[in-house]
Amino acid sequence: MDEALEVVELVVDSGLEQAIAWILRLLGVLAVLAGLGLWLLTDSGLLVLPAVLLVVGVVLLVAPSILLALTELA
Repeated sequence: MDEALEVVELVVDSGLEQAIAWILRLLGVLAVLAGLGLWLLTDSGLLVLPAVLLVVGVVLLVAPSILLALTELA
C-alpha cells in the first residue's frame, strides 16, 4: 500500500492526477463492459473470467478517487 501511495504522490506532484484518474476509469469501464459481454453472450452461465473482469473493472472505477482522497489527507 505504501508503494501505491508513493506512486500516487509522484503523479500528484507532476500535475497529471486527473489524466491518470480518467485513464484508469476508462479502463474500468472497458473491463466491466467486457465482463458483462462475456457473461451475457456465452451459454455457460457465470464464468470465472467475466466475474474477475467485473470485479477488476469496479475496482478501477473506484480506486482513483480513493487514492487521490488518501493523498490529500496525508
